[in-house]
Amino acid sequence: MRTLLTAAALTVTASLASPAWAGYGNAPIDLAVSVKAPQQHVFYVTEKIPVNPGQLTLYYPKYIPGEHGPTGPIDNVAGLTFSAGGKTLDWQRDPVDMYTIRLDIPKGADTLTVQFQFLSPVGGGAFTAGVSMTPRIVDLEWNQVAFYPAGRPTKKIVFRPRITLPAGWHYGSALVTETHTGDTYAFAPVTFNNLVDSPLIAGEHFRQVNLAPGDSVHRYLDMVADYPKALDIGAYLENFRNLIVQANDLFASHHYKNYHFLLTLSDHTGHFGLEHHQSSDDRINADLFLNKQTMLGEASLLPHEYVHSWNGKFRRPAKLWQPDFEKPEHTRMLWVYEGLTNYWGEVLAARSGLWSRSDYRDMLAYYAATMDHHPGRTWRPLIDTTTAAQLLYGSPGFYRNWRRGTDFYDEGALIWLGVDTKIRELTHDKRSLDDFARRFFGIDNGSYVTHTYTFADIVQALDSVVHYDWSDYLRKRLDRTNEHAPLGGITGGGWKLVYNAGTNPYEKAREAIHGFTNAMFSIGLSAGTKGKIRDVLWDGPAFKAGLAPGMKIVSVNGSTFSPKVLERAIAASSQPGHDTLTIVANGSGVTATYTIAYSGGLRSPHLERIDGTPDYLDEISAPVTKN
Repeated sequence: MRTLLTAAALTVTASLASPAWAGYGNAPIDLAVSVKAPQQHVFYVTEKIPVNPGQLTLYYPKYIPGEHGPTGPIDNVAGLTFSAGGKTLDWQRDPVDMYTIRLDIPKGADTLTVQFQFLSPVGGGAFTAGVSMTPRIVDLEWNQVAFYPAGRPTKKIVFRPRITLPAGWHYGSALVTETHTGDTYAFAPVTFNNLVDSPLIAGEHFRQVNLAPGDSVHRYLDMVADYPKALDIGAYLENFRNLIVQANDLFASHHYKNYHFLLTLSDHTGHFGLEHHQSSDDRINADLFLNKQTMLGEASLLPHEYVHSWNGKFRRPAKLWQPDFEKPEHTRMLWVYEGLTNYWGEVLAARSGLWSRSDYRDMLAYYAATMDHHPGRTWRPLIDTTTAAQLLYGSPGFYRNWRRGTDFYDEGALIWLGVDTKIRELTHDKRSLDDFARRFFGIDNGSYVTHTYTFADIVQALDSVVHYDWSDYLRKRLDRTNEHAPLGGITGGGWKLVYNAGTNPYEKAREAIHGFTNAMFSIGLSAGTKGKIRDVLWDGPAFKAGLAPGMKIVSVNGSTFSPKVLERAIAASSQPGHDTLTIVANGSGVTATYTIAYSGGLRSPHLERIDGTPDYLDEISAPVTKN
């Protein structure tokens, strides 16, 4: 069956071949990108493709690895022109697939020149469709600035890229620099797969730090920032070096020649992490190293993307691997791709010292409580959030708890915590998920070639660690609806989720970073610092009172809204005679009064030790030390 399917796929690929493309002998495509005035948010692109006369089909990258959907930002391509043989050519977009361009190459022509501008967004958008350029910073994902010919796997299409940057700027990338003239830098020829997998960051304020001094396999932290002080990594340098050590121990392998953490520290770009095999595109607040609360809330970002070099890049769900960027990705296994990566990213943040063990437990309590307050799980199983990932990444935030979002990250991590503690229980603490990591990801040390996996492969690898019905264990948590989140990993780890009035520092850090106050665990709403309601817990106290996302809170119990006023009112609700909150809110031009029946006081999530049980959570988050 495998052979028949492969043959069919090859037949389809051959039928899409562009007879005008002369690149079958691996003649490289020249790609020149210029940043003339970064404050104008424009990349200028000139691409030269070797061609023969005849019909040519070009693709703009559609399914972007790591974004898990047809998210290629083609709507930001403008000024598109094609010329060959001294003539400007007519072209047509496919009427169904907007990412496909067709044109005819005239007789006598051997090179097609493609010119366009990529209009880098100035607001909104996610991942590579987000803000990637400021007057001081450029973040370039190469899929934004290239078309490629149809008819051959992208791993066999070779590009010769170069970039021209503003005078005096410096850059970081996993690409190998061959030459540079002035501010133009030319890179060694690379397959299109690897080009798209090798982003570049550049800026006026740049710093590179070696995270593995003395190691023949280099790991660098390349940073660009809004201002020089933001590049001061301080005492965190030792933690990031520990991250390399702890990851080496966990996976007992590496699958890159060298690795570059590409870190953008800016308040003016999009904030996210995007994985690549030999680097990661990490964009975060400018004060990451200067504000302990920011670091507390974001410490797992770089570890998460680093883990993806093993899980997601070296080993990848079979249907998330495709021969080019046009074929649809199947996202059903994201509970492994992202969920397991989320789990290990959080564990490595603790093992490296970016978090203390207490920080790790606070984080775990917060996300466990958040997932437990997603009543959408009563109608939508977790597996559907993976299948529908391309819809959920861009879905609105309102009523997120009812519709569910990309829950396979945080709930996936809870499932894998459960697997880890179950292994420890079954083996009397002689084995753990670390053993699975070494067996599953530790193969072919040093190899860059992707190995795909299936659900059956996951089950088989777990069974090799300890015999158990892992298929049933996982399917129950993936395929079934349930009123509560899978908290078995926490209880199996010797702790339980509780709520009280005490502050959860991780929760407060997330509030500060994202500018909101979280009352989802009490009255059932979250609101921005100016009073705009971000979300309302489905069928919770605020929902029953008639409040809705998008409304703006004017006052609470007669006092003008502020986060402190709301917090004090919730705290007072536990006192006799204060079992209601009166909220005046405006929605769609209508101001009304809403009465919330609530008497539970402040409720923040925490983990509480279960006496007489093994403390697996602290074992899991403890750094591995060598004798």
